[in-house]
Amino acid sequence: QVQLVESGGGLVQAGGSLKLSCAASGRTFSMYTMGWFRQAPGKERGFVAAVRWSGDLTDYADSVKGRFTISRDNAKKMVLLQMNSLKPEDTAVYYCAARYLAWDSRRIQGEYAYWGQGTQVTVSS
Repeated sequence: QVQLVESGGGLVQAGGSLKLSCAASGRTFSMYTMGWFRQAPGKERGFVAAVRWSGDLTDYADSVKGRFTISRDNAKKMVLLQMNSLKPEDTAVYYCAARYLAWDSRRIQGEYAYWGQGTQVTVSS
């Protein structure tokens, strides 16, 4: 069982930066691939980024590649999403998610068993 709590969302101007954090509970955090997803108003939730349980592989949606960086600290049971050069279209609720020991199909939200409550990110133009 893994419980996830996101933080770090807020209001920022276009071009600015935010860092989202996801704190996890549970003894086997290091065995979970972690993902970030987001849902904008009126849109379906979609993939943003993922990091493999070992931390050696990452994956990004094309829309955020080069601007966002996902990282993890297994000792602290944390996953971070550094977001730079933010755009108004990045406005969404951002969710942290976890799936056990798998890397394939990492972009599919149905593959993740555990979810946080979400944190709002608003980018003003």
